[in-house]
Amino acid sequence: MFALTGKAAVVTGAGSGIGEAIATLFARQGAHVMVVDVEAQSADRTVERIRRGGGRADAFTCNVADGGAVGEAFDAIDATTDQLDILVNNAGIAHVGSLAATTEADLDRVYAVNVKGVYHCAQSALTRMLARGGGVILNMSSITALVGVADRFAYSMSKGAVLAMTMSIALDYMKQNIRCNCICPARIHTPFVDQFVARHYAGREQEVLAQLAAYQPMGRMGRADEVAALALYLCSDEAAFVTGQAYPIDGGVLVA
Repeated sequence: MFALTGKAAVVTGAGSGIGEAIATLFARQGAHVMVVDVEAQSADRTVERIRRGGGRADAFTCNVADGGAVGEAFDAIDATTDQLDILVNNAGIAHVGSLAATTEADLDRVYAVNVKGVYHCAQSALTRMLARGGGVILNMSSITALVGVADRFAYSMSKGAVLAMTMSIALDYMKQNIRCNCICPARIHTPFVDQFVARHYAGREQEVLAQLAAYQPMGRMGRADEVAALALYLCSDEAAFVTGQAYPIDGGVLVA
């Protein structure tokens, strides 16, 4: 079960964290993974780890907010493989701030990456999937698309848009054998979280990390490999009857 043998998958933001975990797991399950990241060194590191484990992967550098750069990246992917079966839109950025504390520049920056980035990559993948007779698009939304979270105005806006795009893509293309779902994680403990906390809460790291863990009723943050396992299910043939859905992975947030 959950084999991806013979499939080609594009994973954005795969240089670290959740994206790296998804790319690594997909490769372990047999997929040829196209590792896309804005930082070339990060993408290369993920590819090196996958290859050391016996998997197939290639690295591509791309800022998903730039439509031209996305087009070039997918053209480069075409030169590497003649198929595209799976797209995981994982690349994204965070922002902390209420409405009053969010500048127009902040809003535009988050929108460009988290919303337009999904649009650019999904549109590029869609053309190729339609030509091949189908495929799977998985978007990374957030628990903030389903419930209110304090001081996440711009981020929540962007992830709500991702949820809406997911349902729209699923509805428009299910007759063409294209499935589209999204994952809505609560707080996931990744290197990005550690760096963010160190940068903004110097001297209070352990206190803030404990607060982030306590937000989930289970009393901890999620792990990147747990999100990757859910992504694997949704992109596998075992989920062939699943489309247009938002899957929380939240440590009990929605039932508390």
